[in-house]
Amino acid sequence: MSVVLGESASTPASVLAWDLPTRLAKWLLAALVGLAFASKYFGDVGMVWHQWNGLAILVVLVFRLLWGIVGGSTARFSRFVRGPLAALRYGMDLLRGRPGHYLGHNPLGGWMVVALLLIVGAQALTGLFTTDDIIVYGPMTAVASDETIARASALHQQIYPILLALIGLHVAANLAYSVLGRDNLIRAMIVGRKPAERYADPAPATPGSVVAALLCLALAIAVVFGGIAMAGGNPFP
Repeated sequence: MSVVLGESASTPASVLAWDLPTRLAKWLLAALVGLAFASKYFGDVGMVWHQWNGLAILVVLVFRLLWGIVGGSTARFSRFVRGPLAALRYGMDLLRGRPGHYLGHNPLGGWMVVALLLIVGAQALTGLFTTDDIIVYGPMTAVASDETIARASALHQQIYPILLALIGLHVAANLAYSVLGRDNLIRAMIVGRKPAERYADPAPATPGSVVAALLCLALAIAVVFGGIAMAGGNPFP
């Protein structure tokens, strides 16, 4: 006889939702983006720390992309990036007040993750080619054409409000789910666990390998710093 989660006293009170590398990548990326904003406006005249922040953001992004292939089950893009119709159906169910209950990202949340990674990545990549022609020169400005630098510098400014809007929407959605919905998403992303209930995706999550996480991190560092150096740029501001 099968036992349904949450119906037996012997059933664990909670199940794994997010493994440690996934949680560390999320919070580290959030902290680095916040520090990048702060260093842009406060005390970083030569934008040295701002550039280091950008490089660190690229490392975390590359790590997250790799981890999205080989990491824990709820971290894998193949598990949470669903088609547009699935996202639309979830959105309609959400408006009706009966959305599906997901251990990992729901269909809309999955696309929000993709959008954030793309926009943060675009902001960090354009920063490599950005200069103010006075004291700030991005790591790739020495080998880029004037046209590329001008376009990248403009995009770096234009992407900024889009990124702020996406971050605001992401924070608002997480707060709404945590306060009004069935899931305390913020707590789950801190402790890595959710209540043992019925979920639309398999529960508990399968954690990724620590060795694989360390290899992904080493490869991410090599890709970012080695890639800049091989392209003729300066990976050390």
